[in-house]
Amino acid sequence: MFIRCWGSRGSIPVSGPEYNRFGGDTTCIEIRNDDDDIVVVDAGSGIRRLGNLLLKEGRFDLTMLFTHAHWDHVLGLPFFKPVYMPQTTLQIHGCPFEMGDLFKVLQQVMNAPYFPVQYGELLSTRNHSLACDLEIMVGGMSINSIPLSHPNKGQGFKFEEKGKSFVFLTDNELDFEHPGGTTYEDYLAFSKGADLLVHDAEYLPTEYEKLTRGWGHTTYTRALELAIEAKVRAFGLFHLNQDRTDEQVDAMVEDCRRIAAQRGVDMEIFAMAQDQEITL
Repeated sequence: MFIRCWGSRGSIPVSGPEYNRFGGDTTCIEIRNDDDDIVVVDAGSGIRRLGNLLLKEGRFDLTMLFTHAHWDHVLGLPFFKPVYMPQTTLQIHGCPFEMGDLFKVLQQVMNAPYFPVQYGELLSTRNHSLACDLEIMVGGMSINSIPLSHPNKGQGFKFEEKGKSFVFLTDNELDFEHPGGTTYEDYLAFSKGADLLVHDAEYLPTEYEKLTRGWGHTTYTRALELAIEAKVRAFGLFHLNQDRTDEQVDAMVEDCRRIAAQRGVDMEIFAMAQDQEITL
């Protein structure tokens, strides 16, 4: 299983020298199974560059998953060039959200006055599947879902192939159960023994205590606790705050490594960076 991150920033794309190493694009993850089938998770601003690569490679058959429909996870869709190509076929999976089913939500992203080309005018073939308890196979890779604890609902995903597993839980608040979400114990069971857990790590504990509780995101220390309790092999901090500089992200990672070392935990810990590639 091959994983590539096209964007790990939260809330809004950012640019500038202070973001050079971890990047400024919002959520988009590419997963390729051992048969080289391609799965794309979310259409944040990072999907624009992924689309350019896919056209260069001549790849037009894709599976797309959406965690949820907040702006930073869908705003790149109008700039994803494969959706304008008649040879492109997308199998799109997503749970109905509070804003409506996924088909209607994606239509709204491109409706006037927000964008000049309407979703219904795209030349690609887009097959929509609405399932809140996703259980599908893409080649030899299984994909399962779990509800996210996040405003307006969402889904996290587990990818498993040949004994390897990758759990992706962005935009997930572990200490506040939003309507449609589930419990910490459920996320723990879902993540148990994963080779890689990538989890929302938006906030510092001080930010969470003062202001952001209930906003749908988790502190990096609480996400680390989940990783430790789940006994995962590697933990990636994700949904990096739009105002968090590279140096500040480094400090979060170092603190996680310090805490893990104090607890005698042998785990790879890093912040997910734009263009980072991982093979499981």
